Amino acid sequence: MTAVPLPPTPPLSRLRLPRRLPVRRLLCLVPLLLVVPAAVRNRALLAEGFGQLRTASWPWLLAAAGATCLTWVAAAVTRQGAVVQPLPKGRLLATQFAAASANHLLPTGLGAGAVNLRFMTVCGVPPARSSAALALYLLAESAGRLGLLAALLLVFPDALRLRPLLPDGSAPPLLWAAAGALVAAVAVGALVRPLRTRASAFVQDALDEARSVHTRPARALALWGGSLAFPALQAVGLAAVGQALRLPVPPAHIALAYLAATVAVALVPTPGGIGSVEAALIVALVAVGGPAAPATAVVLAYRIITVWLPLLPGALTLGALVRLKVI
Repeated sequence: MTAVPLPPTPPLSRLRLPRRLPVRRLLCLVPLLLVVPAAVRNRALLAEGFGQLRTASWPWLLAAAGATCLTWVAAAVTRQGAVVQPLPKGRLLATQFAAASANHLLPTGLGAGAVNLRFMTVCGVPPARSSAALALYLLAESAGRLGLLAALLLVFPDALRLRPLLPDGSAPPLLWAAAGALVAAVAVGALVRPLRTRASAFVQDALDEARSVHTRPARALALWGGSLAFPALQAVGLAAVGQALRLPVPPAHIALAYLAATVAVALVPTPGGIGSVEAALIVALVAVGGPAAPATAVVLAYRIITVWLPLLPGALTLGALVRLKVI
């Protein structure tokens, strides 16, 4: 029986291997894929917020938008102040803009933290120092926010009236939720040893990095100046929107309400505070004397300016930074 000759085997150089999966290109699309569901889920809030903007005073809205843009500069300054190694200024600022969008798409703090950790790693900062810088940033930002709140409470002790805000005399559900979350967080941290150990190590890393940073006055000034400017600019933005919609509350009291609300809502781990921030801000504005309906309009318009308008450009920037291997 005659054997059938087999076709010749092509040389290895002519074999076509499957192309590598374009992982980085796929990652560029992830932020956009997260924006669409968030916008669809909150379409009623978006429609009402844009409706409020049509009746507002545009110069004040532009002031609020300007304050929002300056928050990204303040965040970049604080991030640089938290690490001794110099970071490229332009890419650092672009990263903060992108990180703000990531923060609105993931539980509060996780998105911005992950983006900045990756950015510092690409810039050559060792992982231990980048984690310590992140811890120091969070501690400084929290201290700046609490410091501003305490200062305003001292200057305006009667502005935030902690009276019952519901007709039946009960406390607002958000206040009970915040108090419960605080008690639960303290209890878990105290009783669960691994969490207590990790929290202690996190704080210790931040303190070690703080000692290194404070040996350089320029870094210390950037760290604390930025950590105070960031929440102050956010509060200024809300006060400007209040003026745009003619909310009958003094701007300083609006700023106090903003700081009080954001300190309370930090205990609620929702993506970017979406939902919880709106509720807390409305309660706080009513607590400083604002009528409920105008206060709701101000909060919706403020969140449109600070969250929803920059969300898509920020997601596009995040995708571009991933594509260019900046993060």
